[in-house]
Amino acid sequence: MRKRNRHTRAVLAGTTAAVLGLAGCAALGGGDGSGPSGTGARHAKPSASAAPLWDASPSSVAAVGDSITRGFDACAVLADCPEVSWATGDSADVKSLAVRLLGPAKAATHSWNHAATGARMADVPAQMTQAVRDRPQLVTVMAGANDACRASTAAMTPVADFRAQFGDALRTLRRALPKTQVYVSSVPNLKRLWSQGRTNALGKQVWKLGLCPSMLGDADALDPAATLRRDTVQKRVQDYNAALKEVCAKDVRCRFDGGAVYDFRFGTGQLSPWDWFHPSKNGQARLAELAYRGVTGRTP
Repeated sequence: MRKRNRHTRAVLAGTTAAVLGLAGCAALGGGDGSGPSGTGARHAKPSASAAPLWDASPSSVAAVGDSITRGFDACAVLADCPEVSWATGDSADVKSLAVRLLGPAKAATHSWNHAATGARMADVPAQMTQAVRDRPQLVTVMAGANDACRASTAAMTPVADFRAQFGDALRTLRRALPKTQVYVSSVPNLKRLWSQGRTNALGKQVWKLGLCPSMLGDADALDPAATLRRDTVQKRVQDYNAALKEVCAKDVRCRFDGGAVYDFRFGTGQLSPWDWFHPSKNGQARLAELAYRGVTGRTP
């Protein structure tokens, strides 16, 4: 748990919309001989019908990412609430991905949450280093909203940097755990967050404290400059998702959610009643549902 002032900065920086979803990837370099990058692949042509390696019933789960995965503002104002995390929480109201995959008892000892409120994609490689120590069979990744939620559109993380940082995180994992699976959630639709939250007068007052200024600043402004600003953020989020999909597709044990979180039609009921930005408990539960379908389905 971070100190209160750290949480305040995280809120002002903005981290994630109450939205939802999950994803797919595989071995970047190295390889263990069981995938396309393995030694055997150099001597035999891969079958045209070969499917990516994916186990729908992993026995342990680790999570990396930002405040959404920490359950920030879902239980109390300006506070993490990992017990309601969509990925690894133990709340019966949410039924996290770990609980759905492992059952409550095993999830308590075989799931780990290394996400951090305020984190951007640049922080994920270090989180992945922590996750490696747990030796999980599945790692969930949800990050990118903070890269777009900046003081201005000019301050947003460049797409090339975002792509490289995510690639670095996967390589960190692959060097230690070549067979661990990765499930990647798309970045939430921040423009939908604006369109839903702006209907709440109190929510708009909270946003004025500096929550995701690039998208939520001057929430009622509809002039050309404000519209261009929001469209620029929206395009950057779409480009981030394209980068996640591209990098993940190069790893046979990685699965991108196909845009499930980005496309989710969330409403105010899925938003925190304290900041109208992060997921509420209901929003966390919807994320858990999307993730479970993505992990256990034949395809995301």
